Amino acid sequence: MPLSVGDKLGPYQILAPIGAGGMGEVYRAKDPRLNRDVAIKVSASQFSERFEREAKAIAALNHPHICQIYDIGPNYLVMEFIEGAPLHGPLPLDRALRYAVQICDALDAAHKKNITHRDLKPANILVTASGVKLLDFGLAKMGTAGAKPDSDATALTLDLTEVGTVLGTAAYMSPEQAKGEPTDARSDIFSFGVVLYEMLSGRRAFSKNSNIETMAAIVRDEPAPLDAPSSLSAIVTRCLCKSPAGRFQAMNEVRAALEQASGERSDEAPSIAVLPFTNMSGDKEQEYFSDGLAEEILNLLAKIPGLKVTARTSSFAFRGKEQDITKIAETLRVRTILEGSVRRAGSRIRVTAQLINAADGYHLWSERYDREMADVFAVQDEISAAIAEALNTKLSPHPATKPRYTPNLAAYEAYLKGHHYQFKFTPESVARAMAAYQQAIALDPNFALAHVGQGDYFLALTHVGQMSAKEGIPLFREQARMALDIDPSLAEAHAMLGLAAGVYDYDWKEAERRFQRAMDLAPASAQVRLWRVAFFLIPIGRPIEAAAEVRHMLSEDPLNIVHHWNLAAALLSAGKDSEGSAELRHMLELDENFWNASLMLGIFHALRGALDEALGYAQRAYAIAPFAPLVAGLLAGVLRRTGENGPAEEMLQRLRPGEAYKAPAALAIFHLVCGEIDQVAYWVEKAIEQRDPFILFSLCRSFGKDLVSSPFWPALAKKMNLPELVGPRLTG
Repeated sequence: MPLSVGDKLGPYQILAPIGAGGMGEVYRAKDPRLNRDVAIKVSASQFSERFEREAKAIAALNHPHICQIYDIGPNYLVMEFIEGAPLHGPLPLDRALRYAVQICDALDAAHKKNITHRDLKPANILVTASGVKLLDFGLAKMGTAGAKPDSDATALTLDLTEVGTVLGTAAYMSPEQAKGEPTDARSDIFSFGVVLYEMLSGRRAFSKNSNIETMAAIVRDEPAPLDAPSSLSAIVTRCLCKSPAGRFQAMNEVRAALEQASGERSDEAPSIAVLPFTNMSGDKEQEYFSDGLAEEILNLLAKIPGLKVTARTSSFAFRGKEQDITKIAETLRVRTILEGSVRRAGSRIRVTAQLINAADGYHLWSERYDREMADVFAVQDEISAAIAEALNTKLSPHPATKPRYTPNLAAYEAYLKGHHYQFKFTPESVARAMAAYQQAIALDPNFALAHVGQGDYFLALTHVGQMSAKEGIPLFREQARMALDIDPSLAEAHAMLGLAAGVYDYDWKEAERRFQRAMDLAPASAQVRLWRVAFFLIPIGRPIEAAAEVRHMLSEDPLNIVHHWNLAAALLSAGKDSEGSAELRHMLELDENFWNASLMLGIFHALRGALDEALGYAQRAYAIAPFAPLVAGLLAGVLRRTGENGPAEEMLQRLRPGEAYKAPAALAIFHLVCGEIDQVAYWVEKAIEQRDPFILFSLCRSFGKDLVSSPFWPALAKKMNLPELVGPRLTG
């Protein structure tokens, strides 16, 4: 029976109820002997096993961030009364870090006494004026040093039958708890990661409509990405690793990582975005040079240890846009902005550069350089060194650990032109890029990066269907080998060979070896990491790892639409349909003409029977890219599904008899949309013979659930040297 105000329980006088649950009630009471308020937890029955466990656990601990026990009775515990409120998010970063470290300290103290909490959640963490207090050790497991953990099945069953605590406990369990498997301190580390995620985001990492669905998500799913500094996101990700072996192994390791992240934040690690330099020459054809100069300065700054540099794609997205510097810095999450201009007249250039503090818009540094064109490389080095000094950091004035190869000026200009045109992604600009790369190689045969650019051109042609993989990939591979002959340590060239080994030879061991070599040549460039995600991690069936890598890349280059596309593909491959489709829609907000996103969304909606939406996306993609066979296959399929057989047949005539490059993949999409899995398998086999990367990257991985579960899959997997069960939703 519940107690009333004024009732006595032993020597204690009840002052007010605090809370109630299936195991009993909690009251605020007065201890007249010491004239202090206490909290009394009263069991619904006589002194239970849970109460005994909690009493022994708390009594073994003496820590400023753990609630203390004062007394026990026949059916109650007397504890420290704490003036505070349950922890909730989102919290400011500084406060979240402070509380997180205090929770770490409390759990570390418990773990050193061989006590695992097993019920860590915000409701069991009170925030007071002096910090946090950890409560409720009712599910704690006490062991002895070196003892093997026992099964949690009984404790889990008890907790799941407790009224009022099921949802909270279910949402913060570790995967091993949810499965009734043995636990140890690393289970608390997972729960801590869930709590930290909520502190930073204000939302639960795992929350579904029922406890069973929530526990299934904990075992199977990854939470939505955090909008937090990359160092903190990395800590949360490691805490939330499904396998205990992949997490931090002790709370003191978590604390050390948090303190490092806190130190980085308190020191306000320098960060910069280099905006495209303004071409003041009056000749728009000279724009490639001003862009190239800014990009080379960006690349030099990126090699300075301790300096965060926004990648080209995101910083160059503001070209020609009259926006406030502080708004640009806020979007790119940097503290400083470098802007400048280039005026070229004959053999001389004038470069002006200004380093701006985004917080107040004031100049930190500015300079003007009048030089001969032959001095352009020295100008780049001067500007980057001056920026490092202006940022008042202990950064190396010599950013590159290895001397850069300096091409002759004419070859360098040609390379910059190729890079400039390649990013426009039109047939005309791609052709001009190829001509520029060839010119750069002719002018300076030792310029290895020009070979990488030319190889990338061949890869792009295979993507849009203008050259078959059997034609383009050998040319791509040849350029990689030429680059390595010039510079054996060029990471991009090793990655090129890894790409070719995977999607062309289906030699995944060689692909892994080459990509690892490229990644070891630190710092790995964005291009290397992108190729590894798209052409190794996703095809081989490691989408969760791929998504984590792309999210890290997006923290450096948040507006890079190709990164967003790879993230969407990774999420869809992992079975995270809602997150993947949301990412695709976000891409169209960034660039409404990115037809690949419309293609993927069209397939996504068609497979779910949302034919109106599917038709809209298919028509949108076709209007932008009528040259793309994959789009034709999608549109034909949706038209057939909506009863427009005549227009569907017209579209199919473009693809028949299915011998042209990418026609098999397009026909596979058509039959997938129509639900004809036997025909999907037939055309996938033809696409495999063509070495079409789309089959691995998107069709089998992102949308091939029905194909992978069909009897046709084992033979198809064998043709690509993949394990039979490595398919969408089955790995990661």
